[in-house]
Amino acid sequence: MTCPICRKPADPRYRPFCSKRCADVDLGKWFGGDYAVPSDDPADIEEAVEAATRATQKPH
Repeated sequence: MTCPICRKPADPRYRPFCSKRCADVDLGKWFGGDYAVPSDDPADIEEAVEAATRATQKPH
C-alpha cells in the first residue's frame, strides 16, 4: 500500500499514510473543504441547519 498523499510506502503506525505529516496534510484537506461527501439531496442539508438552529435557540 502506498501513501495517498506522496505515494511512498505506508507506515503501519500511520496507515494508510507514510508519516504523521501526510496524515496531517490529509486532515487539513478535509478541514479546508477539499474533500466532500456527495449528496443528491440538498434539502437534507437545509433541514439539518434549521434543526440545529432551532435546537440552539433559547425559548422566549
